[in-house]
Amino acid sequence: MKATSLLAEGTRRLGAAGVENPAGDARLILLHAAGWTRNDLAVDPERPVGKIAANTFLSLVDRRAAHEPLSHLTGRRGFWTLDFEVGRDVLDPRPDSESLIEAALDLFPAQDAAIRVLDLGVGSGCLLLSVLAERPNATGIGVDLSPGALAVARRNAEASGLSSRAEFAIGSWGQGIDGQFDLVLCNPPYIESGAIDALAPEVSRYEPVLALDGGPDGLDAYRAVAPDIFRLLAPGGAAVVEAGAGQMDEIANLFACAGLCERERRTDLGGIPRAGVFVHAVGESAA
Repeated sequence: MKATSLLAEGTRRLGAAGVENPAGDARLILLHAAGWTRNDLAVDPERPVGKIAANTFLSLVDRRAAHEPLSHLTGRRGFWTLDFEVGRDVLDPRPDSESLIEAALDLFPAQDAAIRVLDLGVGSGCLLLSVLAERPNATGIGVDLSPGALAVARRNAEASGLSSRAEFAIGSWGQGIDGQFDLVLCNPPYIESGAIDALAPEVSRYEPVLALDGGPDGLDAYRAVAPDIFRLLAPGGAAVVEAGAGQMDEIANLFACAGLCERERRTDLGGIPRAGVFVHAVGESAA
């Protein structure tokens, strides 16, 4: 069967299922199923597709029609400068979260900065590993409550050539972690429990509830993590924390009660305050 015929059928099925970008998704699925590059298809859009690849394509299209995320079908998601393994055990890395990386790198602009980094709720490892890739003298620890997520993060560290500088530990936020860190990263769950079912099915059906559910008001994780950040943050260090839309003011108040002061906030590409930078309040220390 020719590529054009398969793409037409895939686009039809995805469009009928209400997938947002049926033609684009069908194209990406075909490239994955056939093992082609974008250029392969551009040079010869009529190129034949073998039977095995065609069957794989149609099977993946049907999964996408059920609103399984495209990244779960390919097993990969790009974030910052790296390519990450993803799946049901981890939250998909999102472009909005790159505002945390921008803030973190601006805090430590020297390429040779030998900083210690802690990622609380490491998930796929996208935050921790993106910073380590940019700062070759940095080392870090990623903590997560999910064994499945930690397994994914370890594989991503290995695939990125960063495993010698990244450690991983199972636990609830900072419990069991000692020492102090120059940079603390955290993208906690912040969706209100009652709002999860109303999310896009790609999220509500396929992404881990543990990484989504922030409790009745979406702020439970921030209450839990604030004392750990205060304790683990080195003097002169900073924490960069992700927030949901409209949550930053409340988070700043919660963190202030734990001895942390908001230094700045960064917006995402949509103009939403997404990354908050927090430091020890004047007169406070993490001793």
